[in-house]
Amino acid sequence: MLNFDEAIKAFTSYLQIEKNASPYTVKYYQNDLEIFFAFLQGEGIADLGDVDQKVVRIYLTMLYNKQLSRRSVSRKISTLRSFYKYLERENVLFSNPFVHISLPRTESPVPGFLYKQELEKLFEINDLNEPTGQRNQALIELLYATGMRVSECQGLRLQDIDFSIGTIFVRGKGRKERYIPFGRFAEIALETYITEGRPALLKKAEQQNEAVFLNARGNPITARGIRLILNKMVEKAALTVHVHPHKLRHTFATHLLNEGADLRSVQELLGHENLSSTQIYTHVTKDYLRSVYMNSHPRANNQSND
Repeated sequence: MLNFDEAIKAFTSYLQIEKNASPYTVKYYQNDLEIFFAFLQGEGIADLGDVDQKVVRIYLTMLYNKQLSRRSVSRKISTLRSFYKYLERENVLFSNPFVHISLPRTESPVPGFLYKQELEKLFEINDLNEPTGQRNQALIELLYATGMRVSECQGLRLQDIDFSIGTIFVRGKGRKERYIPFGRFAEIALETYITEGRPALLKKAEQQNEAVFLNARGNPITARGIRLILNKMVEKAALTVHVHPHKLRHTFATHLLNEGADLRSVQELLGHENLSSTQIYTHVTKDYLRSVYMNSHPRANNQSND
């Protein structure tokens, strides 16, 4: 019988090695499991095999009494369902008490995105005569040009970039790989950074490395470092909106769809396994709606626009 600490350790290894889960995903899973195990200990349950439908209902009641959002409860159920599925696979247990528990219905919020005017401000603030400014310019141009996740961007290597055909090789979630094209603006920013800024930063490092994006000490940048760079850029641009790497991913998808890209192509570019994950981006901006209306409605372009 696995004790609780052993169970978390084994499941964490499975997430990291087999599922290639990001550090943030692993952290959320661990937190959810720790909360569940603390509940079990409070109920005097020491064996994971003693968890049945009755125990699950008591646990769910406890979560709702804490006034957690439906999204939070849904995630915790999903975590425990995956955890018990893993234990079944390893022949530690032979039933999953969470398999028939329905996830609370949650509303899918419209992903936040940036308007073109807001993006232009971010593109104009970097000092392109400085190595860090060249790096920051390449970073934001690439995130917007490709829609890649911050973990994918952080993990890029020099050999992943093919300037001859304008594509980048990306290692995505769950060990899924894909190629993403990039345009002229990203190409110029990347070439400038790789030929000028990156070598200058690399001189400060104790050893050579092939990471595309480096920190001020010449070492491979972290995901947290990318977020800090974006925060500083937003502050410098005096934007009132919160910008994080995933918002640039949302913006990439939204702008493509608003300009007529088909859903399947955007799905491939984002690296989504299911089309339903891409469909959340089918919202449209007010400006786009107005342009469609003005160009399409028979009486929209009347002399009076009232």
